[in-house]
Amino acid sequence: MAEKMDRGTDALKNHVSGISQMEIRQTRRGWFQECLGCEARTEFKYFIGGNQIAHSLEESECLMRFFCSGCHPFTMVTKELNTDAEMISVDRPFKCPSGGCKCCCYQEMSVTSGGQELGMLKEDCYYCVPQFSAYENGTPLYKIHPPTCAGGMCINCCTEGNPCGKGCCKVPFWVFPASQEKTDGNAPYIGKVLKKPKSLTTEIFTDANAFEVTFPDGSTTSQKGLLLGTAIFINANFFEENDAAEG
Repeated sequence: MAEKMDRGTDALKNHVSGISQMEIRQTRRGWFQECLGCEARTEFKYFIGGNQIAHSLEESECLMRFFCSGCHPFTMVTKELNTDAEMISVDRPFKCPSGGCKCCCYQEMSVTSGGQELGMLKEDCYYCVPQFSAYENGTPLYKIHPPTCAGGMCINCCTEGNPCGKGCCKVPFWVFPASQEKTDGNAPYIGKVLKKPKSLTTEIFTDANAFEVTFPDGSTTSQKGLLLGTAIFINANFFEENDAAEG
């Protein structure tokens, strides 16, 4: 058990131990490219309490981003600010893009830290409401999906407030234990990845998104690293694709 809890680099442990929340902000890198319809490499900055502690930059092929922007393969290493020490690395292979429903060719992403596997993220079979699971050591750890209504058939857009008011542009993905059977409606959740609105100019002219990751109580270093990878997974599958389609 001690070996399981100690996975992850010293940089990851130093920054996520004892915290309950982290903010991830996508930069406006390549904004001119995106105005011309070309998807730029995704870059993130990571913050704790308003202080930047890490950064990451996607590694991918230009032609794949141009022709397969919603599902192109990429790797990304999150590095500690100033030292460039690795915190986590993610690897997303080429798979069919997410859509209104999914029954095969599921999107997936592996998350490692210092060469040690933290876990895997993989889409589940779904209709209307996107759902995926996080795995640790090959065993289901979390169920993750947006809040729902209408018996789980629709996404509930009002959980963060009125979508035309304070809830505008907020998109939550709730984290549930894999063993929890009921996750629809007002079912209790243990963590959250919240897509937050940025400035009006940023939202209109680029696909620079911001995420707030709330970790479950008692989660280990490796599980927190896996949830940081979850925010990258959500952005790649559900926001990069939509922004590319709208552009």
